[in-house]
Amino acid sequence: MNNLSEQRILLPHDIYIKDIDSIKTISINSYLSSGGYKALAKAVKELKGSDIIEEVKKSGLRGRGGAGYPTWQKWELTAGAEADEKYLCCNAAEGEPGTYKDRCLIRTNPHQLIEGIIIASYAIGAGKAYIYINEEYQAEIAALENALKDAKDKGYIGEKIFGSSFSIDINIARCPNKYIAGEETAMIEAIEGRTAKPWQKPPFYPAARGLYGKPTLVNNTETLSNIPHIILKGGDWFSKIGSSKSPGTMLFTLTGDVNRPGVYELPLGTAMKALINDYGSGIKDGMRFKAAFPAGPSNAPVAESQLDIPLDFESLKEAGSGLGSAAVTVVGDAKCIVNTVAGFSRFFMEESCGQCPPCQMGTVKMYRLLQKIEDGNGDVNDLADLENTCSLLEGEKVYCHLLKGAILSVKNTIKHFRNEFETHINNRKCPLG
Repeated sequence: MNNLSEQRILLPHDIYIKDIDSIKTISINSYLSSGGYKALAKAVKELKGSDIIEEVKKSGLRGRGGAGYPTWQKWELTAGAEADEKYLCCNAAEGEPGTYKDRCLIRTNPHQLIEGIIIASYAIGAGKAYIYINEEYQAEIAALENALKDAKDKGYIGEKIFGSSFSIDINIARCPNKYIAGEETAMIEAIEGRTAKPWQKPPFYPAARGLYGKPTLVNNTETLSNIPHIILKGGDWFSKIGSSKSPGTMLFTLTGDVNRPGVYELPLGTAMKALINDYGSGIKDGMRFKAAFPAGPSNAPVAESQLDIPLDFESLKEAGSGLGSAAVTVVGDAKCIVNTVAGFSRFFMEESCGQCPPCQMGTVKMYRLLQKIEDGNGDVNDLADLENTCSLLEGEKVYCHLLKGAILSVKNTIKHFRNEFETHINNRKCPLG
């Protein structure tokens, strides 16, 4: 899964990409022949910004970047803010381990994203947009550059789109290859030329005061890629896909101990068991299922008893986990869960920007305790210390979600797999070698 060009994408519901079996970029002519930019024409020629926001509201679309926030609410807040200038930022930073969905969307169909950005900009009254993308994603950046040029040549970007008073400029902003650089306020800092570090919130949120101090709409790549389809087919159509509180499909990046890793577009509410067995072709190398992290390293694992859980925002939240950006990491029973979560913990320790002392010091302490237990040097006091550290850190106020993710993965892995931690301690080594 490290090489995007070798992945297989399976998109059976054809919302995002049709008939895709490999990572190939759709040209503007192919996009137009399949109905591309018709939604933009409909939006600009027939609808007001408030009409578009109402359609997105009817769809029930929730943000696909992690938090699952209702998309229309962000749009309405930004549209209603009084300002002489507004911005839109598409967040394509995607710095979390095991997440490839936005890269797939950009590499295969950049025009779908561009059309969504233009429609969203029109709806909120933004005249300038940025696509904020990891600086190391050279193939995706090239695909975007070519697509933006082609869209501009066709008149979809620029002055007075379709003869209206609406004009739009879209630029690519390269972001550092750091996890924290994907946080929305860190993104704003980076675009303005400063170090990518999050703001304290409140008092300021991007919808009210964002890029260059102006109201700014921040949406994820996948969120915006839904927009042309919703505008063309209607919010009611979209709302009937998936579950009632989490409508639509989502791109699930399936990695880890499965036979068929890849990026799969499935209706929200699909059971974890179906994703792993029906699409991932089961656990590899004859192993049995041990755990799955449905949001990658930044949330609680799902144990074997929870395999029937629906993969949607509400169900996973009720189970004490979360969907995040749907980077599903599967762990087989031949793999050490202590070593797995220690690896996650090291990631958070190394990616902390150091702004908040509880995060900087807390992530270091959690990693060191986990590694001590994994190495066979831990005792029962270390496990108690690890749990107490998680509890103490939960009450700390920090600028972003990094610390919360680090705590959730550790705390809940201990909850579900305490016996493995205790075996490491009692045997003075990892039982799996």
